[in-house]
Amino acid sequence: MWTVKTLQLGYPGKTTHHGGLGWSTIGLARDGQRVVVLDTGGFPARRNILAGLAAEGLGVEDVTDLLLTHLHHDHCINWTLFPRATIYAETQELDWALSLPVGHLSVPEAVHPMAACARLRRFAAGDSVLPGIHSFPTPGHTPHHVAFALDGAPATIFASDCAKNRVELTTGETDMTLDAAQSAASIARLKAEWAARPGCVLMPGHDVPMVLSADGMAQPMGHLAAGIDAWFGATLAEKTRFDLGR
Repeated sequence: MWTVKTLQLGYPGKTTHHGGLGWSTIGLARDGQRVVVLDTGGFPARRNILAGLAAEGLGVEDVTDLLLTHLHHDHCINWTLFPRATIYAETQELDWALSLPVGHLSVPEAVHPMAACARLRRFAAGDSVLPGIHSFPTPGHTPHHVAFALDGAPATIFASDCAKNRVELTTGETDMTLDAAQSAASIARLKAEWAARPGCVLMPGHDVPMVLSADGMAQPMGHLAAGIDAWFGATLAEKTRFDLGR
C-alpha cells in the first residue's frame, strides 16, 4: 500500500517569450520499504526536490527507485541527483529518445548517459514495475508515454503529461502533443482507469491533484501556487511580485 505526496506541483502554463516553462509535477511514494520518486522535474526543480525530501526526513541517498513516465527534459533530467536509485524507463520510449539527434528541443542529452547507467531498468507499458505499482500505456504526448497506478488508500494515478491539466482532462483536447488522436484515446483510457478506482487521486503533469466528484467531474484538490519576483527599480529592495496562483 503506497502513500503518495508531491515534491513539486506542476503548473498549467507556457511562457510567451522565453521558450518554455516546464514546471511539472514530481511525486514521492512510500510503502514502508521503498522510497520512490515519480518523474524528476527539470533542472530548476532541484531545490524543491531536496526541500521536499528533507521535510519527510529523507535525502537523495534514501530514494530507492525512480519511475519515469516519459523522457522530456522537464520530467527526467534530474535522475543524476539520486546515486542509489534504480531508474525505470519504458523501453520503447527510451529507444525513441535515443534515436533523436543530439540537441533535440524536448529530449535532453542526459538520456544518453542514463541509458548506459548500470542502475537503469527497462520495462514495457503494461508491466507491474514494482509491487503495487502498475504501468499502462498513454501515448500521444510522446510516442510511448506511460502512466502509473499505485495501490493505496487512496489509490493514486500518476498521469503526468497524458493529461497535463484540468482542461485537457475534461475536454480530451491537448496542447503540445505529437499525436492528438492518440492523446484523446489515452485520456479516455485514463479517465476509465480513474473511474474504476473509487476515491482515487489523479496527479496531472502540470496541475494540482484531482479527485472525481459524485457527478463524474474532475475536482481540484487545493490551489495553484506560483509567482515571479522581478526587479525593475533602482535597488534590490524595489521588488515587484507577479502572483500566478489561482
